[in-house]
Amino acid sequence: MRNISNFTSSDLASALKGGERMRQAPQLRVVGALVAVLLAAAGTAPAWAQETAPADTATFTGGVEAVTISASVRDRRGRVVRDLTRAQFEVVDTGRIIDIKDVYAGESPLSLAVLLDISGSMAVGGNIERARAAVALTTRSLEAGRDEAALYTFDSKLQEVVPFTTEVDRLRRVSLAGRPFGTTSLYDAVAATASQVAARTNRHRAVLVITDGMDTGSQLSARHVSGIASSIDVPVYLLVVVNPVDHPGGPLSLVPADDGASDTANLADLSRWTGGDMRIASSPDHSSAAVRDLFTQLRHQYLITFEPGARAGWHPLEVRVKRRNLVVHARSGYVAGSARSGS
Repeated sequence: MRNISNFTSSDLASALKGGERMRQAPQLRVVGALVAVLLAAAGTAPAWAQETAPADTATFTGGVEAVTISASVRDRRGRVVRDLTRAQFEVVDTGRIIDIKDVYAGESPLSLAVLLDISGSMAVGGNIERARAAVALTTRSLEAGRDEAALYTFDSKLQEVVPFTTEVDRLRRVSLAGRPFGTTSLYDAVAATASQVAARTNRHRAVLVITDGMDTGSQLSARHVSGIASSIDVPVYLLVVVNPVDHPGGPLSLVPADDGASDTANLADLSRWTGGDMRIASSPDHSSAAVRDLFTQLRHQYLITFEPGARAGWHPLEVRVKRRNLVVHARSGYVAGSARSGS
């Protein structure tokens, strides 16, 4: 088991190195650099990119020859739509419809990071048992020898339990026994894990976070993490496990019973801005339906490629389809050219 990060301020400071080194050691280093990129574009960025970043600042310089975004499409009954062509999509970059170079719609192997919350709050109401069962459901849905997956756990620290492998039985054999303990650095763990997934080469990739939705110790906010993950095209899917008395909804319910909880609202934003989704689970049926839905969505993502805009900085995106009554899930923007966060 490898300790990826303990999320201290000094870690964020050392993270701000920029550019190609993120590929060579893509742990928490991606966090500060990408936050700096997003904040540099504050004039056109969404609200989460205009929040106060961690105290450290840095320069990040980079360029992209093409931008690829993952998009999933559902009909009004929530079913995944699989038969769309390039001509049926529109991409709006900073308010302007742009040319699409390519749309890939085939099935491909998955790269999936499973991120399990083992912090102290998970001991309440049997949530850790629900979470472990959801991990088992997820690993059984992977195709050995084709898909690749990694298993991480977190409380105040992020631990790499099983690194990315196509031998998915390794994940299935891991014992997740033990009493949950420690504070919850949920958003920091998501940011660091998303950077690991960004380095994978499979067309379809994502982070699945299994948690009770509580964050008590992160340096970053949900909105910062949304910006980081969306700028590197890593959808974040959230399975929030709750006690049945707090969740009278159906198996794919998007909103918990108390609907006003700010943590849950932030998590919903995080998943939506990255092109992912969030589900609430309080029973095995809920978890089974959510995991099945996740894999259907991931295996039938559309990959849309286009040329980036000439202006450096944050570019807000909207992906649309011309058929009526369809809903598109895609990341909310990308970073082009170079950007600087001032001191």
